Amino acid sequence: MSERVESAGPGRPGGPPSGLRRSLGVRDLMVYGLLFIAPMAPVGVFGVLDAKSHGAVAAVYLAATVAMGFTAFSYAQMVRAVPRTGSVFAYARAGLGEGPGFLAGWMAMLDYLLIPAVAYLFSGIALHSLVPGVSRWLWTALAVLVTTALNLAGVRTAALAGFAVLALELAVLAVFLVAAVAVLVQGGAQRGWATPFTGVDGFSVAAVLSAVSVAVLSYLGFDAIATFVEEAVGASAAVARAVLWCLLVSGVLFVAQTYLAALLEPLTPRELAADPAAQGSAFYDTVESGIGHWLHLLVAASKAIGAAFAALAGQAAAGRLLYAMGREGRLPRFLGAVDPASAAPRRALLAAAAVTLAAAVWAADRDDGLDQLTSVVDIGALTAFALLHASVVGWYAVKHRSRDRLRHVVVPVLGIAVIGAVVYEASRTAQLVGLVWLAAGGLVLALQGASAVGGRR
Repeated sequence: MSERVESAGPGRPGGPPSGLRRSLGVRDLMVYGLLFIAPMAPVGVFGVLDAKSHGAVAAVYLAATVAMGFTAFSYAQMVRAVPRTGSVFAYARAGLGEGPGFLAGWMAMLDYLLIPAVAYLFSGIALHSLVPGVSRWLWTALAVLVTTALNLAGVRTAALAGFAVLALELAVLAVFLVAAVAVLVQGGAQRGWATPFTGVDGFSVAAVLSAVSVAVLSYLGFDAIATFVEEAVGASAAVARAVLWCLLVSGVLFVAQTYLAALLEPLTPRELAADPAAQGSAFYDTVESGIGHWLHLLVAASKAIGAAFAALAGQAAAGRLLYAMGREGRLPRFLGAVDPASAAPRRALLAAAAVTLAAAVWAADRDDGLDQLTSVVDIGALTAFALLHASVVGWYAVKHRSRDRLRHVVVPVLGIAVIGAVVYEASRTAQLVGLVWLAAGGLVLALQGASAVGGRR
């Protein structure tokens, strides 16, 4: 039988129950994380990374996995200390205070609300390419409606549907891996066998690091696992394990598929760098020329379905973030309600769905819609990650005077340095949007503070 979480705000034990039920095991949590990330996330950026890294694309994902390991480790630390729905919002409140906590949640909203919109748009574009008679904005809207219905049905229903789709994605990836190995054994590689790690014309640290700033964005989503801590059997320990395992599994899959794709790639990194238009379809073109049209279609269909369910996981995480902030009075309190029948934060999910639907359909109806969305979705997550690392230092090293400097100071500081490097490499448009969103959050925080002072008078 499912447990209900007795949940009150920090420092307020004995508050009203949240209504969320503990029904998710480690497998379910990993399903949400892997769905959000997508097992074949490198498909869309393979050509860009191959060109940037001079062919050392597998080394890029190996380095990116290590880099994101700092963030996963900090999540594992904080979810044990603060086992509450809301993820970085809850962690920064505990480790840094109310103001930074609100800003962490505010910046995470930019990520959690817009990444599903991008995923829905990817799904709409892919489905439109398979069935051109239906416009891509209509496919996009249909994907939003179907996945929202699953999320409203409850976390277990959504998790079961997500597990089926994830199994499909992993099966398609397995077909690609087996087919690629068979082709390489029979016909040999287009490049040297070690070049996906060493580069075609020699290894360049600067080139690999530049590509890592793009590759880490493939991992955005594993952190969403932390938003389900109040619905996890085993609570914080289960979530911590799922976060770390999700990152490790993703890293292995990303390195394996990009290694094989690089060996099959008929164009050199120089040729890809000279032809930016070829970079976006490089993975598909490689599959087409190296293996066959049938696998090209299979991968495209898998990406169409998988993107919609990546958005399902993202929407579920966004709903729980809005729910947590509404429950604590940092957003309108009506968002902090749970439907008694499904134990889902229905109002928060509908609010998240409305925002993502509007953003996705707007982008689907524009030629530059995808560029507009993808240029801004990452800054919110990266800023929230930086505040997460700072929360580890604030909670353990400052508030509890931990003597474990490695885990509670060195690792999070290194994590902040990695995030800073990635933000520095981001586009100027993304940086500007991030600053504007942060300023808007600061204004909301100031107005809330003024309202609180006025209320006490």
